[in-house]
Amino acid sequence: MREFPLPLALTARLSPVLVLACTGWALTSGPFAAPSAGAQRAAGQETRTAAAGSSAGAGPADAPSPTAPAQSYTTAPKPCTAVAAKTVASLVPGAKTAGKEIPSTDEQVRRTCSWNALKGYDYRWLDVSFEVMRSTDAARTSYQQRTAEKSGGGAVPGLGDEAYSVVNLTTQDKQQTREGMVLARVANVLVVITYNGSDFETKKAPDTDEINKGAIKAAKDAVAALGDARG
Repeated sequence: MREFPLPLALTARLSPVLVLACTGWALTSGPFAAPSAGAQRAAGQETRTAAAGSSAGAGPADAPSPTAPAQSYTTAPKPCTAVAAKTVASLVPGAKTAGKEIPSTDEQVRRTCSWNALKGYDYRWLDVSFEVMRSTDAARTSYQQRTAEKSGGGAVPGLGDEAYSVVNLTTQDKQQTREGMVLARVANVLVVITYNGSDFETKKAPDTDEINKGAIKAAKDAVAALGDARG
């Protein structure tokens, strides 16, 4: 059997060090990255100003606004058990279903698990992330910003409070890779799914329908797992 060299971009995905770097980029600068610290501070200032205005003359200055949405979730669930083993086996053949959790600076508000495997010439990669926002309004704003920046996709009916999916095809050194992303919001939590694949023998990528349905399937598992994390 001839050996097929991996393209540089996919070789980087198979490197543990660069995997962490890529994951950090996805969470901080990628298409579904959280807003910058400055944007979050600005949003927080607007929320505090609005709350102060609504409570003026109705009680103490530090009294909470009666219309402020309650935080439904206080912690992120364990990401590596959020996707059913049978789902992992079907989407990432050959991968260990236990997955590998990516280190986080604050596991209470952000957790990510990754699965990847090369079986024969077929390569598959799956990431599942949970981000707990300070409020439902903050999560809604972040969701709207991220989906606006990632055009070309569409809504996913019946998934969480709102959900969006998009699939893109890239080619490097004649090797195709197709990647699907799903962003779902459930109250004050954002669920981010990344799923991609390549065939190193044909140099073709899986079709759009396969990648899109796979990403949505993983997203449904992850959204269902949020039930145990409700505060």
